[in-house]
Amino acid sequence: MPVRLATYSDLDDLSELFVGYLEFYEVPKPLPAVRAFLDDRLQRRDSTLFIARDDAGAALGFIQLYPFHSSLAMAPAWLLSDLYVVPPARRHGVGEALMNAARAHAEATGACGLQLETAKTNLAGQALYERLGYVRDEVFFTYWLSLA
Repeated sequence: MPVRLATYSDLDDLSELFVGYLEFYEVPKPLPAVRAFLDDRLQRRDSTLFIARDDAGAALGFIQLYPFHSSLAMAPAWLLSDLYVVPPARRHGVGEALMNAARAHAEATGACGLQLETAKTNLAGQALYERLGYVRDEVFFTYWLSLA
């Protein structure tokens, strides 16, 4: 299945996929808000999105990366913020293909690594990440301060 860098022409499909992603994490948002959020990302180019499609062109999943700098490594890195595959396409290599596209992009841009977080209950995702060489951090905790 083809995975490629997403462009503005993918906005409608990305928005539908992102709605599914938010529902998976039990934080549903209306489609217009999702579309506006992704439109902003694509216009500002402050994230990098890849989209996977089947041979007929149907959208199967996406991955979104944000650039940052690792202070400890003193080098650029990427935050793998979002990964989603539509339920019928799961366990068919779509997630792995998207993860591999993210890795190739990180390597091509000279990044020192990729960082991600996932829900403790996302066992399928954890198995994929570990199979691809990601190592679970056992040293640092993640904290969040909500300003909403």
